[in-house]
Amino acid sequence: MKHIRLSDKTLKLEQDPYIYQLQDVNEPELFREMFPYTETPKIAFNYRRVPENMPEDIFITDTSFRDGQQSRTPYTTEQMVHIYKLLHKLGGKQGMIRQTEFFVYSEKDRAALEKCMELDYEFPEITTWIRANKKDFELVKSIGVKETGVLVSCSDYHIFHKMGLTRAQALDKYLGIVSDCIEAGLRPRCHFEDITRADFYGFVVPFANKLMELSRESGVPIKIRACDTMGYGVPYPGAALPRSVSGIIYGLQHHADVPSEMIEWHGHNDFYKGVVNATTAWMYGASAVNCSLLGIGERTGNVPLEAMVFEYASLRGHLNGMNTQVITEIAEYIQNETNYNLPPMTPFVGSNFNLTRAGIHADGMMKDPEIYNIFDTETILNRPPKVSITATSGVAGIGFWVNDYRKKLGEAELPKTAPIIQKISEWVTSEYDNGRITIISDDEMIAKYHEFS
Repeated sequence: MKHIRLSDKTLKLEQDPYIYQLQDVNEPELFREMFPYTETPKIAFNYRRVPENMPEDIFITDTSFRDGQQSRTPYTTEQMVHIYKLLHKLGGKQGMIRQTEFFVYSEKDRAALEKCMELDYEFPEITTWIRANKKDFELVKSIGVKETGVLVSCSDYHIFHKMGLTRAQALDKYLGIVSDCIEAGLRPRCHFEDITRADFYGFVVPFANKLMELSRESGVPIKIRACDTMGYGVPYPGAALPRSVSGIIYGLQHHADVPSEMIEWHGHNDFYKGVVNATTAWMYGASAVNCSLLGIGERTGNVPLEAMVFEYASLRGHLNGMNTQVITEIAEYIQNETNYNLPPMTPFVGSNFNLTRAGIHADGMMKDPEIYNIFDTETILNRPPKVSITATSGVAGIGFWVNDYRKKLGEAELPKTAPIIQKISEWVTSEYDNGRITIISDDEMIAKYHEFS
């Protein structure tokens, strides 16, 4: 017989929730209709929609020193410390960048972690990611870290094919690991790897229920990081599990009683859905979205941290203390100091993100920058709009470039009919008439400006 009770979440009368039990199958569930491997993955719909439930407190966590270092030349200790300082500056006093995670295996990583801890910042809180054994737990505790991530892969691809276990064996192993973590005096953050290919009701929800029971018994909060390891998540209402981001977040809350502040979304960008999936996770009940600076991460990368800064501002109407000009400082530092090749078209941070080449666009920019600039990039990112000079720039593009340069020199703006602009325009035209195909560099433009002045 089912009973009804008043929910402290919805304040509505609800039937007793169904308690999902582990389904210890003999053969792995690989969802071959969705993931045929020799074909493009399929997005299935069952038209089951769940309510939006955005938490009051939403924030960003960072994995630049963990996932972000797995796909690039590792940072030096000094670089990691400097980037950590910039993360603190970007996140502001409200701690919008709440945490950042470190490896602890190499001497370099441990030195960086310890130097960052010596700064004694409240935010971002320093956490770690470790192998799940008692020795590593003791190492982390001795350093003074309070929270650590542990890997608990949850799809049958991993349970059966990587670890060679059954679901019951995996569940027992994971609960033992989490118990060891708590016994060592640490807060566990359970990384539900490959959740978008996992049997949600047959393994994910029963496992999450066990973790919440352990949390209540121990009095230690246990965080669940929902990891879209392969970027299969989709934001569409009515999409079927296991690919539905809203379904995953709602299910963790509704069927396993995981509180919003204990749910974190970790996405990848394999199908260009990294940012929208992270936003969807926020909108349906996850307090945290896990990101990396410039989106640097495994394969196609993680959710770009700078993107979620602007997603937050767009959703809430303010920045809650974040200093967006630091985004430009971070991008310049990572490029200049670590020799990272940042694609020029990358939003917010790429060299071309607010650059126009077409003369008709430059003409509009001269009349009103708002016509072709996404927002006041000079004020918000310390990145004034730019033009590059090509065969299609025309006198308007050259005039925009000249006036931008004159502004840096503290000189007054000129109309595009000014003699110097006309002379440079004639020179540019002659270059392309004579067969040039490359852009005119800023150094060339500066030289011609002073030649014709």
